[in-house]
Order: sequence, then C-alpha cells, then structure tokens
Amino acid sequence: MFSKSFRVKSNTVIKGSDRRKLKADVSAAFASLSADELSELIPNKEEINVVKIYAHKGEAVTLYVLHKNPLFFELEKRLYPTVYVLWRYPALLPTFKTWPPVLQKLIGGADLMLPGVVVPSTGLPQVKRGDCCAVTLVNNGASVAVGTAALSSEEMQSSGMKGRGVCVLHTYMDNLWAFGDKSGPPTLLDAESKGQRVNEDESEEEEEEEKEGEEKEKKEIEKNVEEEHGSAYGTATDHVCPDFEELGLAEKNEEEDEKCKEGVEENHDNSRTPQEIMDALLVQCFLHALKSKVKKPELPLLTSTFLRNHMFSCCPSGKQLDIKKSSYKKLSKFLQAMQQQHNLVQVKELTKGVESIVEVDWKNPQLRSFIVPEETGGEAVPAQGGGEGEAPYHPPEISTLYCVSARVEPLFLEANKRKGAIVQPAEVRSIVTEYVKKNELVDENNKNYVSINTTLCDCLLEKSEYQEVEFLKWDDLFSRTLGKMQECYQIVFPGQTAIIKKGHIEPIDISVASRGSNKKVTLIKNLEVYCLDPAVVATALQHRVQASSVLQPIPGAKDKVLVQIQGNQIHQVGSLLLDHYRIPRKYIQGLEKAVKGGKKK
Repeated sequence: MFSKSFRVKSNTVIKGSDRRKLKADVSAAFASLSADELSELIPNKEEINVVKIYAHKGEAVTLYVLHKNPLFFELEKRLYPTVYVLWRYPALLPTFKTWPPVLQKLIGGADLMLPGVVVPSTGLPQVKRGDCCAVTLVNNGASVAVGTAALSSEEMQSSGMKGRGVCVLHTYMDNLWAFGDKSGPPTLLDAESKGQRVNEDESEEEEEEEKEGEEKEKKEIEKNVEEEHGSAYGTATDHVCPDFEELGLAEKNEEEDEKCKEGVEENHDNSRTPQEIMDALLVQCFLHALKSKVKKPELPLLTSTFLRNHMFSCCPSGKQLDIKKSSYKKLSKFLQAMQQQHNLVQVKELTKGVESIVEVDWKNPQLRSFIVPEETGGEAVPAQGGGEGEAPYHPPEISTLYCVSARVEPLFLEANKRKGAIVQPAEVRSIVTEYVKKNELVDENNKNYVSINTTLCDCLLEKSEYQEVEFLKWDDLFSRTLGKMQECYQIVFPGQTAIIKKGHIEPIDISVASRGSNKKVTLIKNLEVYCLDPAVVATALQHRVQASSVLQPIPGAKDKVLVQIQGNQIHQVGSLLLDHYRIPRKYIQGLEKAVKGGKKK
C-alpha cells in the first residue's frame, strides 16, 4: 500500500477526546498490551499528530504520529501498527517467518506467499482469515512487514502451504516507514534462536560445532533461496523453482512464475556490487539496442543519439540506466571496450570531438545469441526511452471557483448558498442576476444600470460610497461581487476525484541561479501541484540534456522538493512541460528566461 509515495491531506494535533478514543481502540484491537504499555505507547501529555493521507491508489488512510514516528495507521475503520511499534512490542501480533531475500520484493509491493513461509518447530501461529499479523526474517524477531492473513492457519496447512499467505499492507523501507525517523530494525532473538544459544559457551568444542552448524544452515538457506525460493514469495523445500526456460512452459500460475523468475534474478544481483549490476545492465541495453533498434541504413550513427534514442528505450521497466554508476563512467570508454574486447562495433571520430558508430558486426556470436527480453521486446517504451514516467501523464483540467464569504452571504441565501459554499463564476452571475430581477432593482430608465438597495450596499460598497453610489453597471456589479468572494481553484485529473483548494494555483516556477565558480543551474519547483513526480521529471531532463540533476527539499514546504539541473536548461524544461506533459503555458512561470539563439550562458 505504501510502496509508492502518498499525498498528505491534513496534519493536525489530536484532541483530548480523540486521544481517549484512540487509546480505547488500541486497547480493544491489541488486548495483549498492558495498561502501562498502553500509557507508554499513547502518553497523555505528549503531542500526537493525526495525519490524513491518500495512498497512491486513492485509499483514505489516517496516521497517528508520535515523536515524528507513525505509530498506527487506520484503514477502513481498522487500526494497524507500524513496524516502529512492533519493534518496541514484538509480541503484539502473530508473526510469520520468511527468508531475508524476500524482503526486497515485499518492499516493492508484493504479498507473502505460503511457499516462502518458514515453518518453525512449534508450528504456524494461530490466526483466522483477515487477522492482523506481522512478518519477520529468519534469525531476527524484529518485524519487517504488517498485513492481514489471507487464510486461517488450518486452511494454510490444508492447502499444502501453497498460495497467498499474508496480504502485505506496510513494510520496513516503504514510504510510511520513511515518514518517520527512518531507523533500522533492532536485532531481536526469537524463541528458536534463543534456544540455540543457551549452551553456546559451555565448551570450545560445542562452540565450534555450533559455528559449523550455522555455516551449514547458511549454505542450506542460500541453496534454498537460489534453487527453491522461486520468487519473492519463496518455495517450500519440496518445490524447486524452474529455470527460465521452464518458467515459460509452466501452467500452474503465470503470475507466480513470473515473480519466481524475478526473485532468482534479484538473488543473483545480491551477490554482485552495484557497479557490476550497472555494467551488466549497460551491456544488456547495448546488445538489445543493436539487435532490435539499430538498422544498417542509419549508420553512421552518433553515439549520443544511440544512447538517447536506442539504449535508454531498451532499459527494463523499474530500472534506470546510469553510465556514471558503471565501471566505465563514460559512454566513449564503454563503446571502446565493446569495440576492442568483443568486436561488436566500430567507433570513429568523423567530426572533431564527435564520435559515431560506423559499423556493427551483425554476425558476432555474442550479438546473435542475445535474446531480446520479453518485457521490452517490440516497440520502444516511450516512458523509459525518454525517462518521462512509467505511466502516461494526462494534464489536469484547472478551473477558477469562488467561495461565498460572510460579506456577500446575504446575496446568496435565496439560492441556498451559505458562507463557505463553492460556486462557479457563471453561477455567481446567475445568482446575482436572479436577485436583482426578483427585487426589481433594474433601473427603469437605463437597463444597463442596477439600483443599489440596502443589501447590495452592505455587501458591495465601501463606507465612503454609501452616500454617493446609487447605481452600478452590470459588469461592475459582477466584478465587485467576485472581488468580495474568496478565489479558489479546482484541479481534476482523469479518473480521480476533483481537488478544490482556496487561493490561486501556484504555477510551475522555473529559474536560473549561479553556484560556485559562476556555474549556472536551472531550478524547478511546484511540480507536485500538477501531480508531476519531481524524481521522474529530473530523470527525463537528465536523459534529454545529458547533465546531472539533484532533488533538494524546499525549506518550510514539507511535501515539496526542488529539481536542480546543471546549466541554463529553461528551453528544454519548457519543451518537456509544454510538449510532453501538455501543461498549459499560463501555468508555467519563467519561460522568458530561456537562452536566446546564438548566445551561450
């Protein structure tokens, strides 16, 4: 649920009555808490915040936060503890144990499947379908996930430990965890681990035997994970995850088999350094681009164009290609290695300082044996190719609204619009026109004028005008009415509920600043107002201009970040926002600061 970022709707301090209600709800939901533990968990005199959020799928969730750490989250009127609470009270929920490599997949939003559950000697915990439960890792009793049981304990055993075990809602390292102080889980020994350590100091011989046993157990665990774990959800010891070719033929469960493949790949990645993983990804995208994107008539092909238009589009979904994180550091060095070590391409400097791929060895055994991944096969994926987000972005519809203020409320009472009501500008004109006609205020001699009665005088005129102004033109009447009301705006994204906020909508602000040694940087803020992910926009710009970008927090704005990219890139930023995201120009501020043609800054 919290694998992707959520939107904060409000953040308020809890009231006394709500604190008592929270205490009662926690006590009812978690009966194992003693009175002292409950008072320690929800203290009477310390500030607790109630934060209302919307998860990425639109679910309304309430968080209860103490000392900046979320304690509980409430979903559909049911309380769930966070990992921060479970680390303090490990026995609060029944727990299921799984292998450490499974955690990364749980963080990504996966559920825990029964084949991945490690059954202790004491048996499974007793749960009913829908009960709140936690997930721990082998050899550590600290919880890493919270969810609900998909089946009862009896149903789990009768199913042969196959299928879904725990529907995961929240995990260590997800966005809800990141909302707190981001501390790591403590090392807590479970009952089995404690039992194994009771006699560890009795003699040196027993200690050596224990170490040997631990090494053997570790090897068995690694073997189980690599050969049997199958997916992020794992497999039992009597079920071996098929290799990649067998996965394509499996008929039991397509979804689980696909995740099984991902799990094996991830376990393999865990044994390599980030640099080695990026090197492998670089080679994969390079071979993929040569085999399915580059055509002979395109040669010679600029190396920068090859990277931007072909290699980036071959990057698998969920991964980001970054040459600077590889051992090559530069594209030229990587292509030189592909030329010298593998004879795949020939690169020449046709223009001074500009390299091009002039020849490709299409018959090279390494290239011919390369199999294009199914995920990115066929047409290029525009989102990955341009780095402009995984899902297509649809611009919002933005409209101006007005809120009925106390000053003009008498004008709107007959239309059943009281203070705080939100109305369209056209509706304001209609209501005011109806009021004027109903009270016969149109001037008989000139219908372009409206007579001012007591109500209009109180609502629209200043004190200095009380004795002077007897008539108003229609346009002046409407403009004065709107001027006395509070302006609001409504922003509607396709398929989502309309968002109405008071005040003017903030435009996306683009500016250029100087950093050390008079270097220029471009700054972009307020992207979140238009539901644009700053990280995605930064990546898209990075791919477009081949310059580094960073995200910086904006002081005083908790939910906003600033995108900073090297150089004066206003023209490229404007092109991205106007052409790709189709944001109306009137909602973008600073485009006039773009570098003029023929000038360099």
